[in-house]
Amino acid sequence: MFTKLTLRMDDGLIKKTKKIAKARNVSLSEMVTEFFKSMTSGNGEEVSSPVLDEISGILAGKDRKALIGSYKRHIAEKYS
Repeated sequence: MFTKLTLRMDDGLIKKTKKIAKARNVSLSEMVTEFFKSMTSGNGEEVSSPVLDEISGILAGKDRKALIGSYKRHIAEKYS
């Protein structure tokens, strides 16, 4: 069952996040769902990934292409 959720965020953050979602060919809802899933993984540990860090602005100024490439390789290995 799916339930609608309304979130209030800074306009700039929404615009940036929508661009990231579009570049990854996913919806913003899918990105939020994956974020929530990662935060509720059940092991009690804080979860982080280059995608989540990018969205939250932690990686500002870092080599974005290299980080995303590294993350894509990690995901490919994880799910292949």
